[in-house]
Amino acid sequence: MPQPITSNSTNVLMKKAAILLLSGLTGLLACAVHAADLVGQWRAEFDTQIGIQKYVFTLQADGDKLTGNAAAEVNGQKHETELKEGQVEGDTVSFVETANIQNNDVRIQYTGKIGTNEIAFTRVVGDYATEEFKATRAQ
Repeated sequence: MPQPITSNSTNVLMKKAAILLLSGLTGLLACAVHAADLVGQWRAEFDTQIGIQKYVFTLQADGDKLTGNAAAEVNGQKHETELKEGQVEGDTVSFVETANIQNNDVRIQYTGKIGTNEIAFTRVVGDYATEEFKATRAQ
């Protein structure tokens, strides 16, 4: 036979619902804080198979969506690329840059862990290379 609903059981249910709601809001706020932490310019310089590469990433975040561009200098040649497929999940960011290498469009996939004033990136350059580097917030 079902138990009668009492004011005590109603209070327990309301407390559980409130805890679940607050937990969900805390998670959303944490994601929003990480996304907000990304906004701005980030500089990186790293050595690759084709020499030193210097990058300035300009990032914008809207919730879990990331947009922006990458300005790069490689062997004295400069180029700028719009970032695509940008996502922010917790303290992880990802996006894609398309680069023209020897007249071929090459997909470069970036995945990074957001820190206070740096992002630790791993980038996969097509089937050619995987590189790790850190980008620091531009002043």
